[in-house]
Amino acid sequence: MSWISQNYEKAAVGAAVVAAGAFAYLGWSDLARVQDDFNFNPKGLGGSVIAVQGAEMIPRTVSSLALKRVWSQAMDGERPVDLFTGIPLFVKKGEPNKAIDLQNGAPVHPPIPNGWWLSYRLDPGFGDSPQQDPDKDGFNNLEEYTAKTNPTDAKSHPSLLSKVIYQSDESLEWFLEPGIDDGAGNFSFKYADGKRGQNRVSAAEMVGPGGLLFKNPPMANRFKLVSSEKRQEMSKSTNTMVDRTYVKIEDLKENKKGTIYEIPTLIPIGNKNQFYHYDRSAVLTLEALGESGKQFKVEENTRFSLPPGSDKADYLLKSVTPEKIVIEYSDGAGATKTLEFLKGTPPTEGL
Repeated sequence: MSWISQNYEKAAVGAAVVAAGAFAYLGWSDLARVQDDFNFNPKGLGGSVIAVQGAEMIPRTVSSLALKRVWSQAMDGERPVDLFTGIPLFVKKGEPNKAIDLQNGAPVHPPIPNGWWLSYRLDPGFGDSPQQDPDKDGFNNLEEYTAKTNPTDAKSHPSLLSKVIYQSDESLEWFLEPGIDDGAGNFSFKYADGKRGQNRVSAAEMVGPGGLLFKNPPMANRFKLVSSEKRQEMSKSTNTMVDRTYVKIEDLKENKKGTIYEIPTLIPIGNKNQFYHYDRSAVLTLEALGESGKQFKVEENTRFSLPPGSDKADYLLKSVTPEKIVIEYSDGAGATKTLEFLKGTPPTEGL
């Protein structure tokens, strides 16, 4: 039996010691290489503890967090000062070293008081601040101040009528003339307009009282014969009294329903222009609420809404001429009012 067999435990312990020594050497040699490569000498637990930069502040910070702190409102005399909001300073032009007191000073932009800018958190520091439109509703700050509306809320604005512009009229000129009668109150008729529209009732199909004048476009079922009567009048051509038959015609068009026209028969050519009539429409724009430049058309004596297409038709286009229009509306107290608009300009008064 060999020595190793008899002394196995001693041989194993010895081998372990040798291996440990080898590993220790390798570790020492690697440490030496770290020091050579990085010029750094790490400290083990046997030396001083590795320092953490700023560690000495930790106890102080923990102590500070434990303190009971109470915030109190800062005051400037009787006025509270918001320490958490930057307050822009304003100076007068030519006096850069003299600050303006917006709370108690004179108005920066008369007639708007400084408090108005502060209440809506608006910046009065621009020369055109009164003309600016923060909520983009088409009304500037001065207009909103005058109307006592909110300049930061697009749903709060002055009357939209103040932004209506009458751009042009689209008028259809038309002429209706009774012709011969059969002695029993039945008449022939002819119609013509500025768009070359024509209608005719011949002598073979005369219309009597209560009858509709035309069956076909452009004026199908629009006019009704009411009655006729003979009158004596002075003839301009002969300077004598003559008998003339006048016919009463009722307009059945929706926006003119009930209008009565009195027209003589066989109108002399020189007098025809006295009996021209018009179907008038106004071309409008609303220079607010994003509608600027968008044209819309309203017939005379027709209700319409602002902005166009909205649910409530609160306005009535009372009359239209080439020069102006008249709009009827109800004020805040429910009273009916009218407002005149000259072509190309907003109303200057009345709102």
